[in-house]
Amino acid sequence: MEKKLNLLILLCLSVVSNAQDFDFFYFVQQWPGSYCDTKQSCCYPTTGKPPSDFGIHGLWPNYKDGSYPSNCDPSNSYDQSKISDLISKMQENWATLACPSNSGSTFWSHEWDKHGTCSESVLDQHSYFGTALNLKSKLDLLQILQSAGINPDGSLYSLSTIRSTISNAIGYTPWIQCNVDEQGNSQLYQVYVCVDNSGSNLIECPVFPNGKCGSSIEFPSF
Repeated sequence: MEKKLNLLILLCLSVVSNAQDFDFFYFVQQWPGSYCDTKQSCCYPTTGKPPSDFGIHGLWPNYKDGSYPSNCDPSNSYDQSKISDLISKMQENWATLACPSNSGSTFWSHEWDKHGTCSESVLDQHSYFGTALNLKSKLDLLQILQSAGINPDGSLYSLSTIRSTISNAIGYTPWIQCNVDEQGNSQLYQVYVCVDNSGSNLIECPVFPNGKCGSSIEFPSF
């Protein structure tokens, strides 16, 4: 009986462990001008208009087969008191643009509950958000693009040029996601880079998400 009980405990622990195993992170930054320049529009957070810069969308655990874990630990829900020292940086670098206008806590809660809990074998809640902020400070996408003459002024730019500009600057291939503006034009929306499962180092992406952009895409102002 005792051996059966011990085996059951080991099996349960294995299930919990496997639920938190993952191969790498997608670190995703979003251009706010492209979020807002759609039919659904956007709402600035209650703290005011965010900076005219790429903002964090999320840090997402993923598997090499393209699938991903989600909502791994309902018992460890978002607790803003654990990240009180990071809030001002998050308001600047991880702002919400969802409607109705809000402080950002709903967005951050969603990111932690859906994605962050699946990385808690490596990162606790404070480390999860802190790691994303650190990655953002190291990956200044706007500066990288502007240094190559790619500016958020509504102009059209070659998708391959945008990709190669970022790749040359960071040493790894990004994945570019587009959305469409109110007129249906393809525009630069999000940039994905891959990070090892410790959250420390950039890596080549084992797999890219689905989706495609036009060969020329708009970089709207914000």
